[in-house]
Amino acid sequence: MTFKNKADSAQDLIQYIQPGSRVFVQGAAATPLLLLDALAKDHARLPGTEIMHLHTSGDAPYADHAEFKVTCLFVGENLRNRLDYSRIDYLPCFLSEIPQLFRSGVRKPDVALVQVSPPDAHGLCSLGTSVDVVKAAVETASVVLAQVNPKMPRTHGDGLIPFSRITAYWEFGTELPSFMPQIPGLPEQAIASHVAALVDDGATLQMGIGAVPNAVLANLKGHKFLGIHTETFSDGVLPLVECGAVDNSRKLCHRGHITTSFVSGSHALYRFVHDNPSVLFLESDYINDARNIARNPKVVAINSAVEVDLTGQVVADSIGHRVIPGVGGQMDFIRGATLSPGGKAIIALPSRTKNGKSRIVSALQPGAGVVTTRAHVHFIVTEFGSVNLYGKTLSERAAEMIRISHPDDREELARAWHNNHQGA
Repeated sequence: MTFKNKADSAQDLIQYIQPGSRVFVQGAAATPLLLLDALAKDHARLPGTEIMHLHTSGDAPYADHAEFKVTCLFVGENLRNRLDYSRIDYLPCFLSEIPQLFRSGVRKPDVALVQVSPPDAHGLCSLGTSVDVVKAAVETASVVLAQVNPKMPRTHGDGLIPFSRITAYWEFGTELPSFMPQIPGLPEQAIASHVAALVDDGATLQMGIGAVPNAVLANLKGHKFLGIHTETFSDGVLPLVECGAVDNSRKLCHRGHITTSFVSGSHALYRFVHDNPSVLFLESDYINDARNIARNPKVVAINSAVEVDLTGQVVADSIGHRVIPGVGGQMDFIRGATLSPGGKAIIALPSRTKNGKSRIVSALQPGAGVVTTRAHVHFIVTEFGSVNLYGKTLSERAAEMIRISHPDDREELARAWHNNHQGA
């Protein structure tokens, strides 16, 4: 590595950021935590600075300081209770369209704050575990500041950037944050069984991270010729690769490869993706493009929801007025799966919240954000079964949704449907 513009510390690197800049921060497992700590400590020098990102790991210390405005493109757990929709706000956008936000200039970053692998013999660094919208940020930012970390996996695909593109760097090795898989409870295990029954051999899978996706994947070890094309995956995929259930042999888009845009999980997962040519990390405007998704046969898209009403409106980004994660890529994959030959778009959710409130509702909460419309929705799965709402009238949908609601909620839901629509 050339020593031009080499910083001696994270604090030295942050000096390249000017007040009033828009700073994009790489997220998930690739979050440059030490750089964010240094940025937070330097808050008094940087009034009017905007920090923009998908979800970041850690405690988000930058959000504590009034000099910073925070724009969330996806809302992680570290900021959900701190949103004030003023200084800390949410920008709704499909994940497939965020790179164009940067490249079009609508939300162009001035600075990209990233964590990369050391350059190889060709002078190329890897964005590692998080390529998603980061590649577009690196290409469009005037200043690129990097922690060069030898423990960042080198991944194949779109995530290679010339070392010469980096304005200044700090070389420091640190382990990436690891995330333990959520343990599925009885409802999640029942949901997973119903979802697995909808997955055919040769299907291409999209799934998120969490208890339900982990449980679904654990139910697929007896399947054959499965493929992966997903915005993200975690450790649950590894046993399916090891047992041969996932071989990507029936995919038509990148046959023989797992395709994703970012990963979060254990250090075993990071070792799996390191220098693995069978795993391609591609930009989210490609991975989440419904046309690319639909090129694969039998796409099964598995997504979650906060609540679903009796007509099939899916709320996935908020509890009432309170934004939880955001829009993300749900609609990208719902549409892509339904356009795929033999594809299935699945919304999977427990029938009740942890507080015993029904997630199947007669009317959505005020302020609730509909991510998947009732015109787009197909399969809904709870622990009490699965239904396909495609081709069904509103009253037929209501009957099906009541059937998979919690038994103790069915009478009330039926009564509400009747009262709300009698003479309407």
